[in-house]
Amino acid sequence: SAGRQLSDYLTLVQVEPTCRYHWPDGTTFNAWQRLPQLVQELKRLSPGDIPNFFQFLAYSARIYDAVADNFLLRPFDGLSELLTPRLFRDGPRIDALRSVDRAVRAHFRSPYLRQLFNRYATYNGSSPYLTPATFNVIAYIELTEGGWYIQGGMYQLAQALERLAIELGVTLRLNSPVAQILNARGRVRGVRLASGEELTAHQIIVNADPRYAYAALLPDQPAAAARMARLEPSCSGFMLFLGINRIYPQLAHHNIFFSRDYPSEFTALFDKKVPAADPTIYLAATSLSDPSHAPPGHMNLFLLVNAPALHPRVNWPHEADAYGDMIIQRLEAMGLSQLSQHIAYRATWTPQTIAERYNAADGAIYGISSNNRFAAFLRPPLRAREARGLYFVGGGTHPGGGIPLVLLSGRAVAERVRSDL
Repeated sequence: SAGRQLSDYLTLVQVEPTCRYHWPDGTTFNAWQRLPQLVQELKRLSPGDIPNFFQFLAYSARIYDAVADNFLLRPFDGLSELLTPRLFRDGPRIDALRSVDRAVRAHFRSPYLRQLFNRYATYNGSSPYLTPATFNVIAYIELTEGGWYIQGGMYQLAQALERLAIELGVTLRLNSPVAQILNARGRVRGVRLASGEELTAHQIIVNADPRYAYAALLPDQPAAAARMARLEPSCSGFMLFLGINRIYPQLAHHNIFFSRDYPSEFTALFDKKVPAADPTIYLAATSLSDPSHAPPGHMNLFLLVNAPALHPRVNWPHEADAYGDMIIQRLEAMGLSQLSQHIAYRATWTPQTIAERYNAADGAIYGISSNNRFAAFLRPPLRAREARGLYFVGGGTHPGGGIPLVLLSGRAVAERVRSDL
């Protein structure tokens, strides 16, 4: 602990509903964090699934109890660390032998609720039809903790961490790209910057994707780089940043516009390695919670659809504009009438953008996928095996991708480094 209070650096605002779901037939569902309101929504959508919902909540709570302390909330460097008596006691509770989809189907009758709960597998860039049901823990956390917005936007988090680091005496060097991590006799000794300057260090924490680090920064580790290259990447993302000059009252802060054929989306992403022809669209309208994000009478829309990791079958420089147009047309068909005519600003990011800006191997947002039952436990470890003093942090290592897990990764690697000193 740094001995500071979160409230001294950030203001968190609860978002209600946590998310609003939209289907092509006009059906909607508000995922309220307040239980009485949520039950009323379930009653409106699928009253027969109300008892099933509470059974699912109890089931996912058992998963959380089994994995939180053992895995999510502590440093973890490999499957061997789980081989404890508690693992054999709790193993059946984590439900690793069936997929998210199979578990969701066993609990819910409504096709709407099945699609909604399958979506949680995408929180770490994976397919609900392949990811182990252990990941139903994500639904439990969101259902019980709700959704929270950092006042001012997500970048406030980065600024708060910078401020805290400076207060604690950390020296920050910006715009100093690293060209190589230097090793000597199996131990790190420093880094060489792109400028040619060398900095001595006995502990190095890398926040780039480990697959990128081994391929680009550790030329003396070709075997590890080859091993990393064989890991299946998570999906990437295609993003549109829109400023629009009208208000759409049917939108909440967080929205999901579902596709008609969910399985086909993931077949396209992970089997065919191409963008889905009919993708599910995530839409965030932060100006609804923070009016400073758009002028009066305007909205800022962030659109994200899952996209395949970079692959030769997709030529994003030639396909991006048309794919963005298709997404806008989909939203128009699902109720955002004349959206294309109200765009005052538009910017596009593709998987190529992500790869180039963030040193993300293959443009993958979440590191490696979790599309098999052991993948979560086989992520590149916090403590590198190839060189003493080398550590990883972020979405490419333990416990996984997404900002909440990246923050947990930071805490875990700090504990690991401290214990190794």
